[in-house]
Amino acid sequence: MEVAAEPGNLAGVRHIILVLSGKGGVGKSTISTELALALRHAGKKVGILDVDLCGPSIPRMLRAQGRAVHQCDSGWVPVFVDQEQSISLMSVGFLLESPDEAVVWRGPKKNALIKQFVSDVAWGQLDYLVVDTPPGTSDEHMAAVEALRPYSPLGALVVTTPQAVSVGDVRRELTFCRKTGLQVVGVVENMSGFVCPHCAECTNVFSRGGGEALARLAGVPFLGSVPLDPELTRSLEEGRDFIRDFPKSPAFPALSSIAQKVLSKAPARLS
Repeated sequence: MEVAAEPGNLAGVRHIILVLSGKGGVGKSTISTELALALRHAGKKVGILDVDLCGPSIPRMLRAQGRAVHQCDSGWVPVFVDQEQSISLMSVGFLLESPDEAVVWRGPKKNALIKQFVSDVAWGQLDYLVVDTPPGTSDEHMAAVEALRPYSPLGALVVTTPQAVSVGDVRRELTFCRKTGLQVVGVVENMSGFVCPHCAECTNVFSRGGGEALARLAGVPFLGSVPLDPELTRSLEEGRDFIRDFPKSPAFPALSSIAQKVLSKAPARLS
């Protein structure tokens, strides 16, 4: 008989959302960061678990580079991004000696660290734990799903860009979700057109509508399209709070709407 895992450090986490994509460079870390910020502004307490071990970019996006991870009685204390401690973050980036150090590890060592992140980080009480993943459907994804599955309602937010090449790879990610029993909270189409900051004309740099068509064909919710926006890029480069600092940006209503859909659908769908 299979024995249920002890809740341990995830006992206080209400919902876990894995941000996935079969394609690299579609902006998973961007969506993870902005979703966490938007959920925080909606009054939620949020954690971010960065399991992109070879490309840990979220510490920079949240201006948390160089911070130290400390030990407590129940494990590692995550890094708190803000003074109110409403966003906490754990990433391999905090464990490297320098930002230029490469993680040159085989699968078993990566899997062991992911399992340690799940079992040994003292997250405390969280409304949402957002898990940023690397591209693909391989070792790190299986390790994360298997380690997280026993603890909390688990769902996937799948990110694509509009063009057919990206959509094809992301279609395989939806197959991964189906095979592993992950419920898809929805699909986000990122880099969906470029809105000129001078004339507000939208240019569809990477085609358009691929993410919405994919969601429709797969029978999963479409959460929205996020345009390319220089202000969003600048806020990520500078580690600023985009949701607070750029309310007039064309990407702002898109990201806010996605967060609201996650808030309205995820608890009902994942409870």
